[in-house]
Amino acid sequence: TMPTLCRDCCEMAETADDTCGRCGSTRLVAHVEIEDLGIAHIDCDAFYASVEKRDRPELRNVPVLVGGAGGRGVVTTACYIARQSGARSAMPMFQALELCPNATVVPPDMAKYKRVSEQIRVIFGAATSVIAPLSFDEAYLDLTDDYRTEAPPAAEALATIAARIEREVGITVSIGLSCNKFLAKLASDLGKPRGFSIIGREEAKDVLTPLSVRKIHGVGAVTARRMEAGGLATIGDLQNLTERELTARFGKFGTRLAQFSHGTDERRVTPWRPTKSISAETTFRTDTGSAERLREIAAPLCARVAAHLVRKGLAGRSVVLKLKTSDFQILTRTRTFTHPTQREDLIRT
Repeated sequence: TMPTLCRDCCEMAETADDTCGRCGSTRLVAHVEIEDLGIAHIDCDAFYASVEKRDRPELRNVPVLVGGAGGRGVVTTACYIARQSGARSAMPMFQALELCPNATVVPPDMAKYKRVSEQIRVIFGAATSVIAPLSFDEAYLDLTDDYRTEAPPAAEALATIAARIEREVGITVSIGLSCNKFLAKLASDLGKPRGFSIIGREEAKDVLTPLSVRKIHGVGAVTARRMEAGGLATIGDLQNLTERELTARFGKFGTRLAQFSHGTDERRVTPWRPTKSISAETTFRTDTGSAERLREIAAPLCARVAAHLVRKGLAGRSVVLKLKTSDFQILTRTRTFTHPTQREDLIRT
């Protein structure tokens, strides 16, 4: 019999016909390695929108976009109903409203989201002493034997965390459990919303093989396009290359690609470290010397940076503009504000 967790009892379950033998729940998670894994990634489901729906019950069954209104506003969070129409975070608000015209737009309340995040972090702290927040709405937890606060296996502790957040905070989370950070983050994306997914050591390579290279931490849009143009569209394509071949093509990052593509990640879950910079960039298909064209390209990049600042609850004091010329020289210009900001219009000007 495969070890099985009941997500309602929050204990390893005695199963019969896919139901929990104690409470009759069908919310079960079965995995041969479930009792041996201890690295988790927890992600709040559509966090800002979920908090707003919690506080405004009339919004519960309607599409909600959290973000700045107006022509230059950006979506910070789209609820799952709005996402069915194609609306996404970091999308210009006008574009999201074209896709989902009946959505309710709610301005972000960062102070409230911070308070909710702190409440969730207290719940995390009851299970483990090692927490690495990535933002208000997601974190890595080390629930291995050395750090877990209580005796139950990591899976039971995670089910208890999810149940407490639903009961005490009023929102839902999705959980990924594995043997390392890369696989745990990947797992948390598999069953959203309100998911609990596991990727074990033995199955990791097979799970990764068909996935896009864009699923790898650190592979952004520019790098992904470069990899795809070179015939590396899936993680399985990377698995077919040696570490030496990957480092020859991608430098030091090739070593990370070789490890991740085979499900290996040696990064430890470490306490939060402050974000020092947030950036957005793009690569032109053809060179341009048009100042007007450069301004057109820079505007959505500024919007992305502003949205990221809002999403993380941060503000920046200096803006750096970087331009790479056709002969690969890098030109930079810096402007420092009197006060930190997350406003898109100030960043753009």
